[in-house]
Amino acid sequence: MSSLLSKQILLKALARSLKHLLFWCLVLLFFTYFFGSQSKDFHNTLLFSAFLMPITIATTYVSIYKLIPEYLIPKRYGKFALYSCYTLIISGYLIMLSIFFSLIYLAHFNYNEMNPVTKNIILVTSGVYLIVILVSAYKLLQLNLEHAERTKKLQTQILETQLKLKEQELQYLKMQIHPHFLFNTLNTLYGFALRKADETPEMILKLSNLLDYLLYQADKPFVLLTEEIEHIKDYIALEEMRFNETLKLQFTSNNIPETLTMAPMVLVPFVENSFKHGALHQGKLHIYIHLECQGQTLYFNIDNTHKKAHASPKKGIGLENIKKRLNLLYKDNYTLHIQNESDIFKVQLQLQLH
Repeated sequence: MSSLLSKQILLKALARSLKHLLFWCLVLLFFTYFFGSQSKDFHNTLLFSAFLMPITIATTYVSIYKLIPEYLIPKRYGKFALYSCYTLIISGYLIMLSIFFSLIYLAHFNYNEMNPVTKNIILVTSGVYLIVILVSAYKLLQLNLEHAERTKKLQTQILETQLKLKEQELQYLKMQIHPHFLFNTLNTLYGFALRKADETPEMILKLSNLLDYLLYQADKPFVLLTEEIEHIKDYIALEEMRFNETLKLQFTSNNIPETLTMAPMVLVPFVENSFKHGALHQGKLHIYIHLECQGQTLYFNIDNTHKKAHASPKKGIGLENIKKRLNLLYKDNYTLHIQNESDIFKVQLQLQLH
């Protein structure tokens, strides 16, 4: 495994070196063509271009491997400007030497025999720095693309982590809702069993339906709105058996489409809290529940009588959980208003459904 890895690294290094070699051969051809445009002596032009190559290569590599990654990218602009000036001065000095080389070695101190282009310092310098600028621009673009890709990967990892945390939090909240709901329902069933009431078998059947919903439907990300409403009706039926004559409940639902879906166990805790924290008023617990859909918007209202001194439903376990779940599942797609008046507790939920 180690040998294979070393071989792969060696092959990559060899391929990279060949790419660099090919590129600089092309630059040499460009210099020969560029500086020989006004000269018929190809040999002297090639020698002059070859003498410029080490200067061009050194300046380019200093720029792309030192100045840009160590000073420009980290935004150390002061040192980048300072060392860039040093590089320009040294490379400019070496370019001047190349021109003297052309005068001394190639033209034999005869200025008139010099390549016309090599007499122009600005043109020679421009040719060298053109390569440096082009390669540096490519390197800068490459670094920016790599940085953007790393940033994108990091953002994706962060989003995935946040999603997993939200899923775990949702699971935790659901686990809290289930025992809370079962505790209330089993208390009711216990009271019926003690009285040996005839409604006990029917109550067990209703509880069985509710448990089926909790075990097999509540773990789904979404259920039909009609299923959530049926779940509410089963729960109400259980509570009606428990309260008997001391309950006055009105439940209405209008314009409920068969295709709308929602997260399970969102509405039930509100209903549950209305029974758990409600109080008798003139001998009866008054509860009013209304559901209505307008397009894909669900309007859910629930009012129940309670005593101001009684523990506020706003502090109920189920209600606190449902607020957190609404923020996780329907952030910016719901409005929740809770009014705690002297003897009436009101909940108004507006929810954008799928």
